[in-house]
Amino acid sequence: MTRLESPLDHAESGLPGLSALIARHAPNAGDFATRLPALSVHRRTSPTDPMPCIYGLGLGVVAQGSKQVMQQEAVLHYRAGQGMLTSIDQPVVSHVSVASVAKPFLGLMLALDPSQVMRTVSDLQLPPPPKDSTHQALVIAELDAEVVRALERLLKLLDEPALFDHLAPLVVQEIIVRLLVGRHGVALRHLVAAGSPMQQIAKVVAWLKQNLAQPMRIDDLAERVHMSPSTFRQHFRTLTGVSPLQFHKQLRLQEARQLMLNQHLDAGQAAGRVGYESASQFSREYSRAFGAPPQRDVRRMRQQG
Repeated sequence: MTRLESPLDHAESGLPGLSALIARHAPNAGDFATRLPALSVHRRTSPTDPMPCIYGLGLGVVAQGSKQVMQQEAVLHYRAGQGMLTSIDQPVVSHVSVASVAKPFLGLMLALDPSQVMRTVSDLQLPPPPKDSTHQALVIAELDAEVVRALERLLKLLDEPALFDHLAPLVVQEIIVRLLVGRHGVALRHLVAAGSPMQQIAKVVAWLKQNLAQPMRIDDLAERVHMSPSTFRQHFRTLTGVSPLQFHKQLRLQEARQLMLNQHLDAGQAAGRVGYESASQFSREYSRAFGAPPQRDVRRMRQQG
């Protein structure tokens, strides 16, 4: 595996102000939704097992501790004080690598609305990304101080319910602006650059997510973005790290897992909902992806909270 980032010696030093706010809204180990649907906060009190998942468009932040993200052959270390921007859905395997009861892992995730990003780029009249810049779909970089302050203000607003609905959208807009003009800006601008491969593949990914149960035909997907099938495959793999078929399979399995966890469907019901015609094929592919058959995996997930 290629090592792209290394945790620094001060990986556990963190961002004290942001850490305290996250800890307040994540009082024990687990994942916590907030009043803002796009914002969630997370605490872990020990390192976790590697877990396959798909990161969508958004900003992940580690305020204390660190994580490891495996993206195909690359291993990325993602530590306190850094932000991870995902500009197009990425299948990864991630886990918390530094956490303890005394000094838990503390992080947050802010999902971004692509239409809002696009409008902001237009309003700011930002230039298109340089032609020689690479289309990085996942970028880990130091957080700008002003982004951290804006995130702190967003979390503080959770304690002001009378003002939250009026002010939170303004703070989210500020965060998007600061991301666009900061270290993460080029990756976001690739997403909205008219006709760019990232924008075209993002359209296909959005369609796949909305039509999971539909059969996937490469020729039809390529036609949607006016590419030849071979060019489409090449761009898709470059940006997501996997083939369209593998990506579609991972989307289906992740959605089936959430249906079993959150809606208490059994394996057969979940498999049918996401388009599997064979229960045995679903079970085999699920076990290969998550390391255990559906029922055992869901039971393990519930036991872990």
